[in-house]
Amino acid sequence: MSRVAFRNVVLSLSLVAGAAAVTVAPSAGAAKKTTMYYVNLGDSYAAGYQYGGQPATTELHGYANQLDAALAKKHPMTLENFGCGGATTDSLLNTVNCPDPTTNGPTYTTTSQEAAALAFIAAHPGQIGLITISIGGNDFDGCVGGSNPATCVLDAMPTMKANVEKLSSDLRTAVGSGVPIIGITYPDVVLGEWLQGTNGKSLASLSVTAFKAIINPTLAAAYATQNVSFVDVTTATGAYTPWSKMTKLKPYGKIPVAVANVCELTWFCSIAGDIHPKTAGYKVIAGLLQKQYNTLVH
Repeated sequence: MSRVAFRNVVLSLSLVAGAAAVTVAPSAGAAKKTTMYYVNLGDSYAAGYQYGGQPATTELHGYANQLDAALAKKHPMTLENFGCGGATTDSLLNTVNCPDPTTNGPTYTTTSQEAAALAFIAAHPGQIGLITISIGGNDFDGCVGGSNPATCVLDAMPTMKANVEKLSSDLRTAVGSGVPIIGITYPDVVLGEWLQGTNGKSLASLSVTAFKAIINPTLAAAYATQNVSFVDVTTATGAYTPWSKMTKLKPYGKIPVAVANVCELTWFCSIAGDIHPKTAGYKVIAGLLQKQYNTLVH
């Protein structure tokens, strides 16, 4: 074999070997994909509670589960739902154990909900992709049946605001400025009282004013202190639609659109004033959260 032929053979073998090395190297040294987590905190809305059935099935249709599923294709995350039925802003921060934990969620029998969530975040640095919060409703829910509901709601606001500010600050400090944190408010379920006659209509009217002028501005301001986004579920579910806009809804007949929305999305009208959303109601909340998340993630 001539020198030229030998050199060509060697060169060809070198090119083949090099190509093989390029092909094999990525699979041999590929980095393991990091698991990202979606952390959810709050009350029975966060837990996904709704009337009827077993919690093992009904709670899997809450907004957190529906949002997690909706984000899975582009932003897959593992849901860690710390939601606790009956939680107030104070109990979330300070009460040890949860008497009504989320189905399939983490348990925390020796610590508060916030402390449990912060411990999880600390144990997974750089792995938190989203935090959502539903809290505050139980701070003022008892005002509905009181003698002076407007004053009751006003009295609840300073404590609620201070607690939400602390929660927001603690979470923002834990995850840094780049992680989306989104807080929500609630549908105005008390609009369902409109069906109960004159007194009910008066209470429904007061509830609209309370959400629009007191509750939602307080929550929004508290979250804003730490650059936590706020989703106004009350507005999105049509609570401020003028009562003159009517529709027909079985079995109630002709009723205001705002009231019909509550009856269709929550259990309030049909199950003795139950404040929780149906699966369709939780789907609306999940959709609002997804829309907000998409504006925050590029």
